[in-house]
Amino acid sequence: MSGLRSTTSNPWKTATLAGMASYLDAAALVTSGIAIGGYYAAPLQLSPEAIGSLLGLQTLAFAAGALFGGRLGDRFGRRTIFTLSLVLYAAGVLLLLVAASPVLLYAGVVTTGLAIGADLPVSLALVNEEAPAGKKGTMVVFSSMLWLAGIVAVLLLSSFMGAQGMLGGRILFAHLLVVAVVVLLLRLTLSESAEWTAARRAADAQPNSAAGTIEFSRVRDLFRAPTVYALLATGLYYATWNLGANTLGQFGTFLWTALAKGEVAEYSQLTLLGLPVGFVAGLVFMRVVDRPARHAWFAAGTALIVIAWALPALLGPGRFTLVAVMLVSGLGNSFAGESIYKIWSQELFPTLLRATATGVTMAFTRALAGLAALGTPAFALGHTGLFFGLLLGVTVVSAVIGLAWVPRLSKAAQPEPADAPRPQSPADASQPAAPADLSGAPTTVTTEKAVP
Repeated sequence: MSGLRSTTSNPWKTATLAGMASYLDAAALVTSGIAIGGYYAAPLQLSPEAIGSLLGLQTLAFAAGALFGGRLGDRFGRRTIFTLSLVLYAAGVLLLLVAASPVLLYAGVVTTGLAIGADLPVSLALVNEEAPAGKKGTMVVFSSMLWLAGIVAVLLLSSFMGAQGMLGGRILFAHLLVVAVVVLLLRLTLSESAEWTAARRAADAQPNSAAGTIEFSRVRDLFRAPTVYALLATGLYYATWNLGANTLGQFGTFLWTALAKGEVAEYSQLTLLGLPVGFVAGLVFMRVVDRPARHAWFAAGTALIVIAWALPALLGPGRFTLVAVMLVSGLGNSFAGESIYKIWSQELFPTLLRATATGVTMAFTRALAGLAALGTPAFALGHTGLFFGLLLGVTVVSAVIGLAWVPRLSKAAQPEPADAPRPQSPADASQPAAPADLSGAPTTVTTEKAVP
């Protein structure tokens, strides 16, 4: 891999600036939930249905942005797409900052949703591709730590700034705008992914591949074995896990105030209690994620997430159970959920389909979450027991997929430097094992072409 990377590349600088997509993603979703569901709700006379539609549209817009942004990032480059997406993000946040009517809120949530959707899969691909061998998982998990940092920053602001009403919401959105502009300026100093550049050049140089060969650069190749199994597994895992996580992120404040009769600032302060533990746990996971012990840590995190959602489902949503689900699932998510999904999305797909595949699975996940969000406030109030029972059910499904299906998949072959010797035979021990398909039959792994 070293032959594909620029000698001037700084992997940690790239991981930080590209990984800020995760910060801006998490911060936007949590800020929208707090500001629209809390600070803006009374002054703008937003009904539960309006709140649900606004937050749901933001998530659906994220899905559309991820679907198209991921593909554009594979086709035209990482740097171009994540620069344009951040400009769009800043524009959307500005609309939410100055909004004095629901019309501007709708325009703002759609714009920010499209922007963070386009940014995230492309930025993750850049982090992975610029990371040195043996540190790729570490740097992808680092981007998830920035996701956590985005949540912390918003909760700290909402907990201690003391502002109420429209001013409170405007301060939260101003924070997003300042961070977005600073990150945009710093991102302009980054270079294009060397791995993507080499892979794109190789694919463009041979537009007419031999019959029966899978180049792993065209969209249709994403739906052929073995990549289609990775697409299904990662997409279904992320979607089922995210229904619970998205509910807490977007509607935690609403559920706390409506079902537990608490205050907005109180909820933010209680949530902050578990974040230092989650941060330390994330640092631990960074140390083990590129080692065989990763699966054991993932299993432990998965168990914690299931236990967390079992509490309100079995005991009912009260102050204790809602706080417990935040704290326990937050710890579990340090070793599972978003973190592990991002790692799988980089490991299981070849270079010129990596951002496309991530965009497709993110789009599916956020579209499902967005549709669910449209009815979440009314459903949670009218059918509370069933609501939390369904969240527990989908969490169990995600656990089964992550523990039983994903480990059977093979990683995508990494591109080689130009002077690297090619394997002597298909049975070479350095080649990954062939994955089993859904019927149990072996499937041949087709590697990416070595860079000429």
